[in-house]
Formats: sequence, structure tokens, C-alpha cells
Amino acid sequence: MACCGNCFCCQCCCRERETRTPEELTILGEIQDEENEILPRKDYESLDYDRCISEPYVEVLEGMDNKVGLFVDFFVRLFTNIKFTLVGDSVEKCSDKGCLSLSLLELLAFNLIFIFIASVLVLIEPVAAGSGIPEIKSYLNGVKIPGIVRLRTFVCKAAGVLFSVAGGLFVGKEGPMIHSGAIVGAGLPQFQSITFKRINFDFPYFRSDRDKRDFVSAGAAAGVAAAFGAPIGGTLFSLEEGSSFWNQALTWKVLFCSMSATFTLNFFRSGINFNKWGSFQLPGLLNFGEFKCSNGDKNCHLWTAVDLAFFVLMGVVGGLLGALFNCINRSLAKYRIRHIHPKAKFIRVLESLLVTMVTTVVIFAASMLLGECRDLSSPTTHNATLASTDDINSTIRPFFCPNKTYNDMATLFFNPQEAAIHQLFHQDGTFSPVTLSVFFLLYFLLSCWTYGVSVPSGLFVPCLLCGAAFGRLIANILKVKLGMDLYSGTFALIGAAAFLGGVVRMTISLTVILIESTNEITYGLPIMITLMVAKWTGDIFNKGIYDIHVELKGVPLLDWETEVEMDKLTASDIMEPNLTYVYPHTRVQSLVSILRTTVYHAFPVVTENRKNEQDFMKGNILISNNIRFKKSSVVSRAGEQRRRCQSMKSYPSSELRNVCDEQSAVVEPSEEGEDLLQQMLERRHAPYPNLYPDQSPSEEWTMEERFRPLTFHGLILRSQLVNLLIRGVCYAENQSSATQPRLSYAEMTEDYPRFPDIHDLDLALLNPRMIVDVTPYMNPCPYTVSPNTRISQVFNLFRTMGLRHLPVVNAIGEIVGIITRHNLTHEFLVAKLRQHYITI
Repeated sequence: MACCGNCFCCQCCCRERETRTPEELTILGEIQDEENEILPRKDYESLDYDRCISEPYVEVLEGMDNKVGLFVDFFVRLFTNIKFTLVGDSVEKCSDKGCLSLSLLELLAFNLIFIFIASVLVLIEPVAAGSGIPEIKSYLNGVKIPGIVRLRTFVCKAAGVLFSVAGGLFVGKEGPMIHSGAIVGAGLPQFQSITFKRINFDFPYFRSDRDKRDFVSAGAAAGVAAAFGAPIGGTLFSLEEGSSFWNQALTWKVLFCSMSATFTLNFFRSGINFNKWGSFQLPGLLNFGEFKCSNGDKNCHLWTAVDLAFFVLMGVVGGLLGALFNCINRSLAKYRIRHIHPKAKFIRVLESLLVTMVTTVVIFAASMLLGECRDLSSPTTHNATLASTDDINSTIRPFFCPNKTYNDMATLFFNPQEAAIHQLFHQDGTFSPVTLSVFFLLYFLLSCWTYGVSVPSGLFVPCLLCGAAFGRLIANILKVKLGMDLYSGTFALIGAAAFLGGVVRMTISLTVILIESTNEITYGLPIMITLMVAKWTGDIFNKGIYDIHVELKGVPLLDWETEVEMDKLTASDIMEPNLTYVYPHTRVQSLVSILRTTVYHAFPVVTENRKNEQDFMKGNILISNNIRFKKSSVVSRAGEQRRRCQSMKSYPSSELRNVCDEQSAVVEPSEEGEDLLQQMLERRHAPYPNLYPDQSPSEEWTMEERFRPLTFHGLILRSQLVNLLIRGVCYAENQSSATQPRLSYAEMTEDYPRFPDIHDLDLALLNPRMIVDVTPYMNPCPYTVSPNTRISQVFNLFRTMGLRHLPVVNAIGEIVGIITRHNLTHEFLVAKLRQHYITI
């Protein structure tokens, strides 16, 4: 009884691990000595997105993502206004009394308390750290990162980001808003929660990775739309940055979701901030304002063709600065992985508090010591405002300056980040070159240090501020040194685009996002040219910041396409030939044994090719069932011809009937003869060692036994097998397989996404001699490739169709290997190509 259970489970499996040589195998935290590179981890699962046919009704997301943005925006404004009002009053009083140290302590107290709360929230859910865009990009690429779309992550992310921004760190809230929107998209259609057990409604729809991923695409797009007021940019962001496979029918639904998020947020913000419900005056959390010349200045122009040359140069400089930013941040992130993350968790909190303290002291000292007092009535050639001159001037800070003057450094540092961006884009007065240079340098270094600490943090706004200061500095130099008549706000915008493009390396979606944020279509050409030049320049040195952090997390991300030289390899060069498989009819004990001793997520369903099958059919019913299934599933040429003739006989034409009768007389074989395919199989293979019903898989099998020819019939997932066992779907050996209970699709997906584990199975409730017929629940027609298929074709099929497992099947229907995501990563392909060259 003990040895009968493993009768039809041959352990050699479709592995997603142990496919690298020892010197190339690594996990997160282990670095290659030669290339100093972190290789993809193999404990990340892939999504089961095997076909692009889902039609999720994303209209249910209309009012949810934008309300998250409204919540974050409201409390960020509230906390920031309280902090700057109290500290500003203290600074004005202490400027005369000489007690500025008390003002600094007040500012430190506010910031440290806020950041401490944000850090504690990240300790509760570590996945909530950072912007979340690398994780969402990985999810949309087909990688399942644990906890990335859970409700607890959403709560910690949304609450943590408002304390991070209010705490004075150089971070933004736009990136976390994209992550929050994706979580809403993933969780809302499920009508259940893992964190809160009581939230569990009987809603059987959208219970698959395919549907869930489509909802995440819509949620991420809605997050971008709510953050920037850019619904089209949000749709393009979800398509360009994340999705490796896209359903065309999903496009308009994602766009509708993004548009709904934008206008719902606009409606509520306009009503709350201006008490003008229905006026739609605030389209996004971050709005650049309106770029326009004063009505009386006919010589004013936003930009000219001559300015394009400077924009190209700014794009080159922005790409270089972005590459430098990414290089420094990568080094800091690798240092954290090696020296901070392995230590106690409170060390991460201390690091966040240290960054906060340094940032607070630096901005306070820079405003007090390096700021210049500028005249409020400083003339400018052109005038552009967000709403009115009073709105812009209301955000200036007169710290340490006499009446009718303002401190230009304090105006940039002691304001919310959105107000600082408006100052750089639309301020009537001027900022001195020294102030702009110091501001850019400090913001560059501190934001680079900050991105990666254990708090929810975005990167869009810090990059925009750095770039805007850089562009405004270029405009001042051109005005003073060359005497050019130009629009400073345009150069600030192009500088922001150049630096942001050099850091994140986005092109299409970022262009549209910036155009929608400015509400000025004439900026389309300069923004597009600048972003392309910045991307090309930065790509010479390194990857974008999000790709770098995806790589540091060890996520097996698939690029858009493989290199041309990879076509020297074929599917047989990269596949995993050692297979763990199951038979169509398998004993319960065999399934339990294989599920408990392996970690694989799918198993090929196969039958063995034997010459003496007729003898076996007379003995054991289990073997007979498997052999009958194989014979019934083999499509012979003669059988296909008979079916075709029957169809032709139904036509009224007598000619077709006569032709069919003539062909049938020639092709019809004898009833006792075997079909052509079966004859070919028997001629092709000699008898192989037999696996008897009471014989368990053995580690002492010979190579001949391990690699016996196997006819491939389909794939079945681990979750499906466990579900069948827990629900007792099996039949007795003395009964027909027709007596086996049948499960509906709703019952098979009821426990999604947390399917039960094999260790939860109570073996006392099962008879190990019972047999499970897996054929009704397997995927009988998965995508397959030939062993001679080139890598570019394998890669395109795997990526565009969103596959998790790709069987390699030869010309006569035998499975010879399995290809998974890890077999297609760049590092794995390079290693195999190196072996190919050595072999040659």
C-alpha cells in the first residue's frame, strides 16, 4: 500500500529552478563577481495569463481611484499648511529675537514625527515602500510579486505617502497613487479580502490571473490620470511601461476608466478647494498651470524654432544628469541591500529619520544663509500666471528679508512641491543663478539619497523640480549673457522634461502626460524631441530608474524583444528536459507524493509509448484507462478522412458523394489494423522499461527510464490538482471513471487567489488507492513549440501571449521539455549563448 501510491508519477519536473550552472545561480543579495550584477530570483511566480480575451467591466473603478487621490491630496495639504504656517510664524518672530534655533527644532519635530509614522507603516507592510511603479510594472509584465496588490499594502501606501510628503522629504505622491490605483483595480472586482476575512461576497466572476491583471492595468492607468489629470497619458503609461501583452478590447475600457478618474477627482477638488461644484478647475493632483503671454505683449512667444537647438542640448544634459542620478541611486540601493536590510527592522526607521533630519537642517540653513532677497516688483519681460499674479505671490516667503522683498531660496524650499513648481514655471520675479544652482544641487543629491528609504515615496515631482530649476537656470544665463528674448517658463518646463526623461526613460506616455498637464498642445514637439534625446543619451550609460530597481529586486522581467544573436539558440537549447509529469488516470497517493515533494506549478499530462500495450491492457485497470485515453486522443489520418467524408456526403452534389466514396474505398483500413500514427510510434521506439502499478518513482532510475518517450496531452496546474484532492474528486479502481464527481468552473476558482496548500489536505479522509481522472480539468491545447524553434519566435510567443509554461513538443507529439519565464531572461540566454560558443 505504501509503494502503490506513486504509480504513475515520474519525478523529473517542469522546473523553474536549478536551470543555471552553480557559478551563474544567484538569489537576491548575491552578486556576480564578474559583472557585479544581481541575477533574477526564481521564487517569483508568473501569472496565468494564457490568452487575451478577458473583458473586465472596469466601470466599477470610476469613483474609487480618484477618491484615494482626493484623500491623500487633502491631508497632504492640511498637514503641510499647518507645519509651514506654524514654522513660518516662528521664523518671522525669531528673526528679530535671535531664536531661530527654536524654529528649526519645531520644523524638525514636525518632520520627524511624520516620517516616523510613515516608516512604521512600511514596517507593517514592506511592499509599501518606494513608489510601487517597479512592482506594478513587474506585475503587468507577468510576474506575481507577493503582497503587491493586497488591501493592507493599499492602506499602508496611501497613509504612508501623505506623511512622507508632509514630513518634508524630497518625494512625490504621484508614484504611490499609481500603485494605489492598481491595488484598487486588483481588489475591487474580487469582492473579498485576505486581510479582512469578513469581506467575502459570493461573486464568482473575474477569478483568474488574466482578469485580475486587466483590472490592474486599468487601475494603474486611473492612478496616472488622477495624479496628473492625464487620462490619455495614463492609458499609454499602462500600455508602454507595464503591459507585455495587451488586449485590444481593453483599450477603450482603460481609457474610459482613466477619464472617469480624472473628472471625478476634478469635480470633488474643485468643489472642496474653490466651493465651485461642477466647475472642473483642478484636473489632477499635479497641475502645471496655464502657460501664456500677457495680453498686451504682441512680441511674446512661448518658443521658436531657434529654441529647439537649445532644447536638444538640454535633452543631452538631462540624459547625462539622469544617468548620473540612476548610477548614484543604484549604488545606494545595493548598499542598503547588503548592509541595512539584513539587519533589524528598526535600522530602516533610523535611516529614514536620519535622512529627514539632514534634509530639514539643509533646507533651513540654505534658506537662511544662501537665499537672496529679491524685489517683489522685479520686472520681467513676459508674464504668465496660474490664475492671477496674487495667487503666485501668495506663496512667496519673505524669511530674513525686509519689506517688499522675498527670499528666493525659502520660496522654493518652504512651500509645497506643487507651489515650488508653479514658482519656477510662472513666477513674475526672478531667481538668482546662485539660488537656482544651489537648489538644483541640493535637490539632486537629497532626492537621490531619499529614493529607496523605507517610506512610500514617488520620484516624479522631485525630478520635475530638479529639471525645472535647471531649465530656469539656462533661461537666466541665455537672457543675461546672450541677451536673448525668451520665455523662462518654457525653458523650465523643457528642463523638467529633460531631467525626468533622463531618469525614468519614458517617451510616449511621458510626452502625453506633460502635454495634458500643461494643457498646451504647442509644446508637443519640443517635449517629444527633448524626451527622446534624453532617453538616447541616458541609455548609453545605464537603464531607467524603474528598470534598475526591478533588476535589484531580482524580478525576471522580460524585455520587449531579444537580441538578434540569440537566434543562434533554439528551444531545445534553453528548455528544461527533466520533467515531473502525471498520467491522465493517477492514484491519489501518487498525486499527494508528487505535490508534497515538488514546488512546481504545472505538470504535463502524458502517456508512455509502449510496444506491448495490448498485454498491459489485459492486466491492470489503471494502465488500461491510460492506454485507452491515449488511443482515443490520437487523431489518425484515416479517422480524419472518414469524418471529412461524412461531412461531404451531406452536400446535395452527387460529385462530392462519388469522390468521397472513391477515397473511402482506398483509405479505409481494416478494423483490426492500427492507425498510421500508432504504427509510426511503434517503429520509432523500442520497448522501454515498464512502470508497474505498485512501483514508485525511484532515484535509481537509469537515464533510459527517466527519458522514456511521452505522448503529450495537456497541462494541469498544481492548484487544480490540490483542489481535486481536497474536494474528493476520484473514483474507485473497480468503477468506471464516469462515476468520478465533476466540479464546475465556479467551484474550481472559488478559492482564488489563495488556493489551498497540499499540506492542508487531511489524508485520513482519502483512500490512497483511489484514482483521479485529471483529463476534464487539464488544458488540452496549450501553446507549444518545436525543439527547433528559434529563440526570437519562442520569446515573442511567450511574451505576447502571457504564458507561464511553454511545452516543447516534437513532430510526433512527444513532450521533450518545458520553457518557463526564467528560461527566457536575458541573463539565462546570455549564459546559454556562452555555452553555445564554447561547444562550437
